[in-house]
Amino acid sequence: MVLFPTTRKYALFQALLPFLMFFTPVSAETSPNGRLKTTVDNGRLSVEYRQKGKWQKILSAEFPILSQGKTTAVRESYDMILGKKSHCKVRGKETVYTLEGGDRLLVRVHDDGVAFRRQAGNESVSDAEATVSVDFSFAKHHWLMKWTDSYEEFFPIDRPVKHGDRFGYPSLFEYEGGVFALLSESDPRADNASSSLYSNGEMGKFRIVTDKNEKKAECSTWKCVMIGNLADIVESTLVTDLASPCKIDDTSWIEPGVASWIYWAYNHGSNDINIIRKYIDLAVKLKLPYVLIDAEWDEMPKLAANGGLDIEDAVKECLDNGIKPIIWYNSSVGWINGAPGPKFRLNKPEDREKEFAWCEKIGVKGVKIDFFSGDDNRNVSYMIDLLKCAAKHHLLVNFHGAPVPRGWQRTYPNLVSTEGVYGAEWYNNVPTFTTKAASHNAMLPFTRNVIGSMDYTPCAFSDSQHPHITTHAHELALTALYESGIQHLADRPESFLSQPDEVRDYLGNLPTAWDETHLLSGYPGKSVVMARRKGDVWYVAGINGTDEYLSLDYSALRRYVRKPRILTAFLDGDSKEQPWNIVTDADEMAKNSMKIVCKPRGGFAMMVK
Repeated sequence: MVLFPTTRKYALFQALLPFLMFFTPVSAETSPNGRLKTTVDNGRLSVEYRQKGKWQKILSAEFPILSQGKTTAVRESYDMILGKKSHCKVRGKETVYTLEGGDRLLVRVHDDGVAFRRQAGNESVSDAEATVSVDFSFAKHHWLMKWTDSYEEFFPIDRPVKHGDRFGYPSLFEYEGGVFALLSESDPRADNASSSLYSNGEMGKFRIVTDKNEKKAECSTWKCVMIGNLADIVESTLVTDLASPCKIDDTSWIEPGVASWIYWAYNHGSNDINIIRKYIDLAVKLKLPYVLIDAEWDEMPKLAANGGLDIEDAVKECLDNGIKPIIWYNSSVGWINGAPGPKFRLNKPEDREKEFAWCEKIGVKGVKIDFFSGDDNRNVSYMIDLLKCAAKHHLLVNFHGAPVPRGWQRTYPNLVSTEGVYGAEWYNNVPTFTTKAASHNAMLPFTRNVIGSMDYTPCAFSDSQHPHITTHAHELALTALYESGIQHLADRPESFLSQPDEVRDYLGNLPTAWDETHLLSGYPGKSVVMARRKGDVWYVAGINGTDEYLSLDYSALRRYVRKPRILTAFLDGDSKEQPWNIVTDADEMAKNSMKIVCKPRGGFAMMVK
């Protein structure tokens, strides 16, 4: 049999053979719903989104891909104790590619986004995994948060970038036709460090760089991009879809809820039993399940006003009043010198075990652990150790001064919230927040809160060290607009207790874990209207992030509630002296266009059946 009848053709084949051996053929996979497509061509992974019959380029990433392996269907469902959705369904495809050096690249395309993870071929993930070049330059707008170890920064639109600038997750990009992409990360394991973005100096072009890690990792974290319209982004569960399944056998003791919280009003901790009692009393009167006893409780015996009482006495007073106490700890890896205590009680395994066993014994129900130092492996492995030990002793965990969530609420559902946000606490620190808060508040539902519970500490009707200029209805709306397994109310007791009965009842019945969540309208930094359901009651909340009057549209609620019946609506009042317009017979509202005109930096909240 003659394969090449002429010598000329055979010579051409011989010349091309070395290139053919190392050429990766073009391959493509589409999501089950057909809206997303990943293409691998000559070492470049490209992602496209289909809208109105046309494919639109979203991003590309460079990898040393040699060959394509097997593609398998991803079919899974799981339940969440906390979060935006109680039952999650996962639909996608996973393709395995072989890389130079023997590592593997796992690429997933889901209905709501794409993800990739590098997996060790031999002993560990190669050093090259520490950097991946990604290109989002196809976007027309971006919202990037300057990286800090506590992830407390703003998300300005189209922030100027220069080479070497570092940005934290999540990062939001807007394309033509109302298409958006939100970049984040999922499933850091004990041998991982997390990653962040470094600018290449060109708009939209970055390197994803893994933080310091001296361990050999079996695989990298998942890098994930949620893609679609704004509702697709806000409602996506991709971050927890990619996370490891729950590792806690018994979760029956994990209960979400609202907490009274001392720090905001006093810019100080909880070393005074008389102040703690005010917040216990607030929790009792508002029927809140939790109270947070913040920093400095270890100094209680030193304070003469306490008459010899200590933290165990404070915990007992909580329990005697039917309130569950949560207490604060310094992680002692970030801010230590000059920082409040207690310190160095959790760092060593034997000390951590002793401390958490004591917490369980005296009736503490959760711990707030503060002041971590970033994304390196020391922090990642330490936080996992804290979650595991806390679960052993039936303790809820709230990480503060910490990196943003990366899916652990599925793996360790005792992680009820994480700060990782520029929140209302900043009214204590700088005057900047006063004028920026409204726009920033309307930014967070499209960025930070998409990826996991967010301890923003909302709802302040009075002023702290620096004033706020948002309306009362705006502040109340934040309690349902923001998702957090434990929702800490910021304001002082006398302010909450002076509010109308309807407001107090609203706070006392507020859920903090939801069966489903839907974005009804909005645009990043301008406005947002959200609907969250718990049982047969919908909580609809909207805020105006601008300094102008704005009409907020919630008519999309009819997609989920055929004939909405408004139980109570909290609207902007007429003046500072009359801050509330509370409607309890709201039939007329439902008959109208389902739009509410909000004052500058205003808002609304309502309960609907």
